[in-house]
Amino acid sequence: MTSVELLTRGELTVLGQIREASNAVLYCSVAYGDESAECVYKPVAGERPLWDFPDGTLAQREVAAYEVSQATGWDLVPPTVLRDGPYGEGMVQLWVEPAEPAEGDPGLLALVEDEEPGDGWKPVALAEVGEGRTALLVHADDARLRRLAVLDAVINNGDRKGGHLLPAPDGRLYGIDHGVTFNVDDKLRTLLWGWAGEGLTPEAVGALKGLAEALRPLQPLAVRLASLITEAELEATRSRVTALLASGVHPTPSGEWPAIPWPPV
Repeated sequence: MTSVELLTRGELTVLGQIREASNAVLYCSVAYGDESAECVYKPVAGERPLWDFPDGTLAQREVAAYEVSQATGWDLVPPTVLRDGPYGEGMVQLWVEPAEPAEGDPGLLALVEDEEPGDGWKPVALAEVGEGRTALLVHADDARLRRLAVLDAVINNGDRKGGHLLPAPDGRLYGIDHGVTFNVDDKLRTLLWGWAGEGLTPEAVGALKGLAEALRPLQPLAVRLASLITEAELEATRSRVTALLASGVHPTPSGEWPAIPWPPV
């Protein structure tokens, strides 16, 4: 049984609540026969209304982000489904336990006091660190992060924080919390601006060309997305893919919307 099948067909049991989240996030187990796993359940009923997104649509956007991630072939979002649960319809996502950082591992994000990042790091922005001092916020020059930056540009992610990056024990990197995505207006807000204006990798171009084909009307991905986001949002997604392929570069901040999420972590 695949993870998606287990999440879809299994019985959900609520084990606790993740209280740090702004919306209701429940830690659960899901079981079907001899198969079981831990997961996160975000019921639509627990979503806090947002001024710039229609009420009761965040769960669908999380699932749409997973669908697009799968279409790239990059497997950047944990398996995610929309289903009924103890508190009504909601998003259910496989729980990913982050890997314990190895001794001496600098991680994916850092603050450095130098004006220029060292080897292996990309600059993001200057940040105030107290007592009138500033430091340079940097992220790792990591191929996994770069793929995630491309995905975020496609889905128009308005909230890519450091805490939404989950390095898994098997070496994969997952992104989570994709409720504020797919808006028709430019909402891209992220910590992954290090490649802004740089050329897309051949791998990214290939993934985007595949997405462009998969997003054509009546294609299976387009049909699935049409049940999760509006037609205008689906068309805007197609337009973002087309624009990325036409420019051949990672997007830069528009200046019309805060480029860095707050709080950043």
